[in-house]
Amino acid sequence: MPATDWEWDDTLFSGSAPYYRRGRLPYAPGLVDALAEELALDGHGRLIDMGCGPGTLALDLAHLFGETVGLDPDGGMIAEAERGAAGLGLRDRTRWVRARAEELPAGLGTFTVAAFGQSFHWMDQELVAAAVRDMLVPGGALAHVSDAKNESWPLDGLPHPPVPYAAIGELVARRLGPVRRAGRGTLPQGTPGGEAAVLARAGFRGPRRRIVPGGQALERTCDDVVAWVFSMSYSAPHLFGARRGDFESELRALLWEASASGRFSERRPSTECVIWRTPTA
Repeated sequence: MPATDWEWDDTLFSGSAPYYRRGRLPYAPGLVDALAEELALDGHGRLIDMGCGPGTLALDLAHLFGETVGLDPDGGMIAEAERGAAGLGLRDRTRWVRARAEELPAGLGTFTVAAFGQSFHWMDQELVAAAVRDMLVPGGALAHVSDAKNESWPLDGLPHPPVPYAAIGELVARRLGPVRRAGRGTLPQGTPGGEAAVLARAGFRGPRRRIVPGGQALERTCDDVVAWVFSMSYSAPHLFGARRGDFESELRALLWEASASGRFSERRPSTECVIWRTPTA
């Protein structure tokens, strides 16, 4: 982590799990095919999804592995992932473990692929990178999956107004203060970067980058946008305490003022896949 007083605690996403899958924008279509091609996935091997949340990435990839293990410290996220696996008929191919990545190897064995779906920045990166390197088979892959940065998609011609993200941010700041909240602490400088240097120091080779193009039009409802707000660490439900209901009422009023139909248009972000490899011998 960067020089900061912030320390991880188990309230980071407290209460967010029921909102996560609905609220977060989906990865770009074609992600699964791109990873299958890049990693030569054939239905065998083992995947570990680090910071799996409700199984967003793991469940999409599970059919490409013999076994998938999802790891997350939030019990609500693990419960959502288990429900999702059952609904997709994947219970026999998946395992969900409530633990922090810093606790690895935790007796989980070795893997052919380790995936991080926008989660590595919450971890002790040096410690986790070394642990994952030792858990991967020779030539195994670490796949870092995230929304592509610095994109700006035009919204001209779409049928509904855009999501009023700036106004939502101002509302959250009025309720929770101007400094970004994170669990019981704050992150005035945001989460750390520098993943590439960390992984190189840990002995990974690469990287190979691939962008899966987004830009596809999406329609979002007020409920979807409310779910997005509550899915974020800096506006997780617990942060509002007894005034959560008041905040949600004000948020919904803001959204209806922005769109009389209660519907919004936006575009999927592109997805960036960064693939690192362990040495083959």
